[in-house]
Amino acid sequence: MKKTAVFPGSFDPFTRGHEDIVRRALPLFDEVIIAIGVNSKKQYMYQTESRIKHIKSLFPEEKKVRIVSYEGLTVDFCKANQAGYLIRGLRNTTDFEFEKAIAYMNEDLSEAHGSEMETIFLMTDKALTGISSSIVREIKKNNGDISRFVTNEEHLIINT
Repeated sequence: MKKTAVFPGSFDPFTRGHEDIVRRALPLFDEVIIAIGVNSKKQYMYQTESRIKHIKSLFPEEKKVRIVSYEGLTVDFCKANQAGYLIRGLRNTTDFEFEKAIAYMNEDLSEAHGSEMETIFLMTDKALTGISSSIVREIKKNNGDISRFVTNEEHLIINT
């Protein structure tokens, strides 16, 4: 049976930390779906299509990676894509406590939907632990250089 994992997030923007998590997850799974969650009530800095283009630019030859956007519950997206695993990156213990609560909730929701969901936590490379999308957005909003934190920044288009 094919082992498919979903790496969900808003990825606004997709940082070098996110990229590191995907690259380390690839040997573990047959397919990794990078799923950009879209919430119509949330204000994103970068356009969804540019986030997809940006992420595609990081994995141009990787056949095991698929990048899509989705709305609704992550567990519903996973079930529709026959993915039994969720990938979550951890930078620190604060991330762990937050992600643990979400993992338990996703487990309960997937069981209620008649499927199984296992969350896999991967630690971010120690050199990348200080990077977060919200900090990168603040740097960009203040005209700072984000090239140390985001690969191929030129693919990102800011919402206007």
